[in-house]
Amino acid sequence: GHLRFDGSLEFAGRKDFQVKLRGYRIELSEIETTLGQHAAVKETAVALKENEPGVKYLVAYVVPKPGLTPTHNELRNFLRQKLPDYMVPTAFMLLDTLPLTPSGKVDRRALPVPGPIKLETEETFVPPQDKLEIQLTKIWEKVLGIRPIGIHDNFFDLGGNSLLAVTLVDRIEKTLEKVLPVMTIF
Repeated sequence: GHLRFDGSLEFAGRKDFQVKLRGYRIELSEIETTLGQHAAVKETAVALKENEPGVKYLVAYVVPKPGLTPTHNELRNFLRQKLPDYMVPTAFMLLDTLPLTPSGKVDRRALPVPGPIKLETEETFVPPQDKLEIQLTKIWEKVLGIRPIGIHDNFFDLGGNSLLAVTLVDRIEKTLEKVLPVMTIF
């Protein structure tokens, strides 16, 4: 590493792209390389973002090839075939260009934070049907900061983790006035 003007230490090489998420060490460059193999992807950057304190998730930023608009689901399914689940980003954002630092590297800090993530609804999206499902969905949406959530969605695919699962169970118990073992989430 070398010292920058402002006195911060900058580590060159791969280390700075390694993040920890839900106890896993993740090489961002590995996700980027894999995503870069998708036919519609021209450039890509992956960053760990936080939309609420403590709620971290991976976001993939994609500059598509001219005239192509890959869907989030296409990109997600493509990565799912090649990477373990915990390395598949929660959100995908299509950008015209990636923000660069003066030295021409991707400026990860300047990558936009997605708003409340609106997951693409597709055929597999099944809205809650009865009163209980509606109540539960509302709780999930609050805890995860994502909507809409369908009844077949997986808590962990949506960025949930064991800590959030405890919060979730706690809120469900209060709402339904029933005691639930945390394992029911799993």
